Amino acid sequence: MVKPTLLILAAGLGSRYGGFKQLEPIGPQGEAIIDYSIFDAIKAGFGKVVFVIKKELEVNFRDNLLKRFENRIDTGYVFQELDMLPKGYDLPSSREKPWGTAHAIMVSEAAVNEPFTVINADDFYGYEAFRRMQMFLAEKSNNEREYSMIGYKLGKTLSEHGTVSRGICSIDDNGYLKSVTEITKIRKDNDRIVNFDNGKSFSLSGNSIVSMNMWGFTPVVFGQIKQRFSSFLDQNITNPKAEFFIPTLIDQLIREKEAKVKVLSCNAQWFGITYKEDKQAAKDSILEMIKNGEYPLRLWT
Repeated sequence: MVKPTLLILAAGLGSRYGGFKQLEPIGPQGEAIIDYSIFDAIKAGFGKVVFVIKKELEVNFRDNLLKRFENRIDTGYVFQELDMLPKGYDLPSSREKPWGTAHAIMVSEAAVNEPFTVINADDFYGYEAFRRMQMFLAEKSNNEREYSMIGYKLGKTLSEHGTVSRGICSIDDNGYLKSVTEITKIRKDNDRIVNFDNGKSFSLSGNSIVSMNMWGFTPVVFGQIKQRFSSFLDQNITNPKAEFFIPTLIDQLIREKEAKVKVLSCNAQWFGITYKEDKQAAKDSILEMIKNGEYPLRLWT
């Protein structure tokens, strides 16, 4: 039975937060959300963790995070930089943003050789989510095209302090993803959940299943991304804000019948740090879980 790898995306600019938030301390001993994800992944049976980071984060990442758990699980990291493009493409001078989460997976190919789970560095998913993923991926061979996604209810994934972007999912009767649509500018409005678009608001159901970017893949996906990233660049390379998101990739693969995606339901608590004001709520959530015995007070000692 294979031990899957955990791939953590930690190269984003964190523009809404106002800086790099991936290493922001939220635990009582200075732990970041990443620490709790890795703790849960080790407990669930993952065999390796690989990080996607920016080159400028390397020293801080290596000296202040990696040393905490490198003796508990195999580790590695790769860089996601703007000039990591397929042959024949040149980086536009106007480009400042990363190329997106699907590109982040693509640049990790050399470090991942087995089925793997992708997560955001600044999202808390909970042990149940990692266990569900581990059980799904442990039975997969490297050449399979059946992937997976942890599904959360939209109403449990919002920030009290501003808008968020979510992949809204459509699921068939057998529990497979039919489509996923990335929707931006979602927020609470009194008792409603609304999407603001071009000055208009549209109501959304709090029970809608959304992607929080916790996906399960086999190495087949690397080739699929490369092919579609080139097509993305053909259409968007001059747009300084265009990004190639994982939900966009997934939607293409499903429509083209190149992959199936099983939606794994999960009752674990999700929270994240989108805005600086979210930090205190994250701290309070961690302390409550420590109080309930879900995590030790000192995570790595």
